[in-house]
Amino acid sequence: MLVRLMYASRAAADVGQDELVAILRQSKQNNPAVGITGLLCFSGGVFIQALEGGRAAVSHLYNRIAADKRHTDVVLLSYEEIGERRFAGWSMGQVNMGRLNPALLLKYSATAVLDPHSVSGKISMSLFDELVATASIMGERG
Repeated sequence: MLVRLMYASRAAADVGQDELVAILRQSKQNNPAVGITGLLCFSGGVFIQALEGGRAAVSHLYNRIAADKRHTDVVLLSYEEIGERRFAGWSMGQVNMGRLNPALLLKYSATAVLDPHSVSGKISMSLFDELVATASIMGERG
């Protein structure tokens, strides 16, 4: 059974580009072996991530993330059984915040700042769908 989980968290300390690259590298190395795909967005000290895969693998990874000291204020935005993946092409894609049009954020929230803690999981997933559609994702597919 496939599931999709989306969560948001705040960085516990200043997470720089090097730390973000390390997280993405580790995800791309570990996720294919357990069948997990997804997208990660990091902006202004806020993480938002969608994970897809088997129920046990996704739940295990989410529990590890929730216990990770790099994250605080971890909030589960959505969890659902799915018939197919939306992000099958990415072992872990990264949203290119440099290419993100602030108007896209305004479409889904009160300000042009990424703040998934203030919107629903459904709204956050709609934002991710548009990011994929507008090719605002970085990283190798697969």
